[in-house]
Amino acid sequence: MTIPHLIDSLSSQGFFVWDDFLDKSHIKAIKESIPETLHDARIGRQSTLQGNKTIRGDLTLWLDPEMSDPIASYMQKMDEIRKVLNSQCYLGLRDFETHFCRYPSGAFYKKHIDNARDQNRRKITTVLYMNESWELGDGGELVMYDGKDNELLKLEPLSGRMIFFMSEEFPHEVLPTSCQRESIAGWFLTQQFL
Repeated sequence: MTIPHLIDSLSSQGFFVWDDFLDKSHIKAIKESIPETLHDARIGRQSTLQGNKTIRGDLTLWLDPEMSDPIASYMQKMDEIRKVLNSQCYLGLRDFETHFCRYPSGAFYKKHIDNARDQNRRKITTVLYMNESWELGDGGELVMYDGKDNELLKLEPLSGRMIFFMSEEFPHEVLPTSCQRESIAGWFLTQQFL
């Protein structure tokens, strides 16, 4: 899988699955550098930000390249992809924001779109999976839908797998997990991340 495949797929169908985006040693190094202090995920933005376990049950931590070399390396790779997407697709991507997500057993995230109301700065969503021993029945799959609520894709959260998709085009959900599920969610932005 290469960058040209990513560009072609985003242009033609709006999403792309890239298996082995990162190797197991890089995934392990990132996981080892994540602090233990995670926070209940919230929904909304700024004044409307709130926790709601009936919608979303994961724990998160916003990532910064200063946390560790493995995280900095990951974010550098994403910035290189951002630059290529801009030069090839003219998307006006100006930044990348990202957080680590841990779904405890039983957690889920109901169907949603990745832009808060009246916001459209998130252009492309990314999810990197970090589950080394995921098996059928463990749950936590990402399900994507089209604009008519038809299921387009049900994606197993396998370690090293990355999905890219157009943030405003695809409602999606995370199915309930039966074991811990970990990932890094990110967004290429058309406005600078503050």
